[in-house]
Amino acid sequence: MDDMTVGEVAERFGITVRTLHHYDEIGLLTPSRRNASAYRVYTSADLTRLSQIIVYRRLELPLDEIASLLDEGDEVSHLIRQRERVMSRLDEMKNLVDAIDQALEKAMANTPMTDDDMRELFGEGFDDYQAEAEQKWGETAEWKESQRRTKSYGKEEWVRIKAEGEAVEKALSDAFRAGLPADSTEAMDAAEQHRVHVNRWFYDCPPAFHRNLGDMYVSDPRYVARYDESFGLPGFAAYCREAIHANADRSGR
Repeated sequence: MDDMTVGEVAERFGITVRTLHHYDEIGLLTPSRRNASAYRVYTSADLTRLSQIIVYRRLELPLDEIASLLDEGDEVSHLIRQRERVMSRLDEMKNLVDAIDQALEKAMANTPMTDDDMRELFGEGFDDYQAEAEQKWGETAEWKESQRRTKSYGKEEWVRIKAEGEAVEKALSDAFRAGLPADSTEAMDAAEQHRVHVNRWFYDCPPAFHRNLGDMYVSDPRYVARYDESFGLPGFAAYCREAIHANADRSGR
């Protein structure tokens, strides 16, 4: 490799002439020779030392520490040391990326759901249900509390809400299919799961108010259709209403 001037070295290594002059001033990298014009030039050995300096700087080592390191060992030992430091940084970066991914996943899961997200999760009937619920309950304190709570729910919460709701419906339909009376322990426990579900996610639902919800299962044709027809179980809506009332009676409220 031919000797190189400070300007040529700066261009080749992507650093400034000012930086090279500073390295010279502090004795970190001093050009070893002078050319015919008496200008100091960098030899192949100088450029090897500069390469080591650049790697150490990218590892964020201070200049005085780099100077001490360069005075110890040969090129191979420096390369081994640098590789070890780089691998350590890679492990740190991987752990950091993993932590960021976990935080990002959690943040995305907690992002409030859009209407399109809700349709994807609950089906196209979501719009009809929302409109019907607002028309029936829009002026009540319970509807307003439900809107307040659910406004911040992200996908993680809505997936859990859906799973819990389906578990309640399954428990009730299993009891109905098994021919158990509405005041059986199994049916009343399923009704209590429904009350707790509403209370946890939407609004305060004591047993007395839960009775009102139970009455809707038979007074509102849409609820009758929802339970009798979609489950293929004629009389299921009335059974749910009776189980809710039996559970409220059991609680004494």
